[in-house]
Amino acid sequence: MNNPFALTAQRCRPLQVHSLRPIGRLSPLSTSCFGTLARPRHPDFPPFHIFLASQRRLVSSNSKSFPISTPSSPSPHTKPPHKDPPARISALRLILLSTLFLAAGFVMAAAPTIPTATGLITPPSDAETLNLFTPPTESASHIDSYILSHPLSKKYRADAGFTESRPHMRIPQSMRAHNLTGGTLLGEDKMEVPPLCFSSVKADLPSFISIVHVGPALCGHPGIVHGGLLATLLDEGLARACFPALPNKVGVTASLKIDYRKPCPANSYIVLRAETTMVEGRKAWVKGWIEILGEGTEEGSKVAEAEALFIEPKGAANMPKIHSSS
Repeated sequence: MNNPFALTAQRCRPLQVHSLRPIGRLSPLSTSCFGTLARPRHPDFPPFHIFLASQRRLVSSNSKSFPISTPSSPSPHTKPPHKDPPARISALRLILLSTLFLAAGFVMAAAPTIPTATGLITPPSDAETLNLFTPPTESASHIDSYILSHPLSKKYRADAGFTESRPHMRIPQSMRAHNLTGGTLLGEDKMEVPPLCFSSVKADLPSFISIVHVGPALCGHPGIVHGGLLATLLDEGLARACFPALPNKVGVTASLKIDYRKPCPANSYIVLRAETTMVEGRKAWVKGWIEILGEGTEEGSKVAEAEALFIEPKGAANMPKIHSSS
């Protein structure tokens, strides 16, 4: 009869396990039938504690061969490491650049207005205005020569009590397109030449004379100069007569009464005459008329007469003086 313990012992023989040998050949592992693990017996594979000790010695020897450098005091010949600029320096640079670009933009934007501002601050004198107009066409040149050489112009030019000027040329070039008598009404077939004016000098009740040519483009009815144009010339001419008598040499129209006497033909040379009749503080009363220019110095036929009251506004001292050289 078979012994059961012998059969059990036979079944529990030690198992031999071989590794895949990635590093070296390993000794078989002995196990008992109850799963106990025996130590490896292969002579080429040392115990774990011996292997760990050898690795520690290896690390220790490497650290001695390659010592770790530690920071030391810099040599006087050693260049210090580069440091980034402080944030406040970068902010200062940004502010300076922004200010520079802002100033450049302001100058570029303001450059077109500099001639206009200069013309308002320092307007040309009466004598300088006579040289600021150049006739653009042959027709304008003929009209200009006729007015300048007319006996009436020569008479007042020789009178020391009057000063000769072209006041519309005192308006800056950039502003003339927005001025009625100094820009809109000037041009071919209109008033081709700015009015030639004579103003009395140092008079308590000053007077004013203006000579101008009116073309066919200024008509209301065919061949007849528009009455509104005559009213505009009277309003402006009477105002120029009294401006020298006002405290700040400027005023606005308070009232204007016009009586039309006869039609004014187109392509005519006309003369506006105005006389200041009374001045009270900031108020001035003026009368005047428009006549057809004759051959000599005598008065021509009147086409319209007017009376007006002008008042200097408050704050006139701060208004630009583009209508007067004083």
